[in-house]
Amino acid sequence: MAMRPQDRYKSTTAGAVSANRNYKDTVFRMLFSDKKNLLSLYNAVNSRDYTNPDDLEIVTLENAIYMGIKNDLAFIIDTNLYLYEHQSTYNPNMPLRDLFYISSEYQKMLDQKSLYSSSLQKIPAPNFIEFYNGSDPVCDVFEHRLSSAFEHLSGEPKLELIVTVLNINEGHNALLMEHCKTLREYAQYVAKVRKYTADLSLNEAVERAVDECIKENILADFLRKNRAEVISMSIFEYDKEEEEKKLRKAEYEAGVEAGEKSGIQKGVLNTARHLLELNLLSLENISRATGLSIDELKELQQ
Repeated sequence: MAMRPQDRYKSTTAGAVSANRNYKDTVFRMLFSDKKNLLSLYNAVNSRDYTNPDDLEIVTLENAIYMGIKNDLAFIIDTNLYLYEHQSTYNPNMPLRDLFYISSEYQKMLDQKSLYSSSLQKIPAPNFIEFYNGSDPVCDVFEHRLSSAFEHLSGEPKLELIVTVLNINEGHNALLMEHCKTLREYAQYVAKVRKYTADLSLNEAVERAVDECIKENILADFLRKNRAEVISMSIFEYDKEEEEKKLRKAEYEAGVEAGEKSGIQKGVLNTARHLLELNLLSLENISRATGLSIDELKELQQ
């Protein structure tokens, strides 16, 4: 059953709104789903000067979810297909995610056409852009490549997908921000939310950021019109970002611990091997010294 708009957000206390965790939209996606804003963003990224929003066709697959993956924005302009993704955490798996998504897009486009005919089926050339505004420090522009995920790659990869990542935090990519007012103001809004979460509860920080932006004419019309939704989505996004940071920290610590254990085990095996080579102690004494079983020591001997 489709989710009703009124069910996307649930009121917790009088005047307070919290995010419904089943709803995965973002402020970025909501803001740039407007074709006028999206065209401005496209022009800024590609140094173009399109003026008619109808030149841009949004083709985002609303129901295309694979393993919980959903693209933020997909559109066609000038016979090219663009996938725009917003991320608040560092994600090197974006090329693989975009590979799944672009396959779904092409499948939809060629649904009524035969791939077994002698005629070459033309498809729009893809472009992959990620807009990153997480708190981890990254440079203004960098790339994620699908080939980085290939194990034991020999020679040039036979399949490649390149995602260009643009840092859209306040103070980064000044030229891009200069040419897209909406993106610049979005970055200012996010910076205010992060600033106030240092001293206020998340709900209070988001509400204060929204009020201050309206007062300072930052995304003012958008925030007035969509105040409740923006607050709810911002709370959800910030919570999600913090949870992912905790998960990455736990994964890192687990990896370090596993690495330490692996190093210790290698050291023990090397010590046992040297003792066996010297042939000065019995297997029982080497077993007591290293903690390895007699059978393990016999395997080392062989």
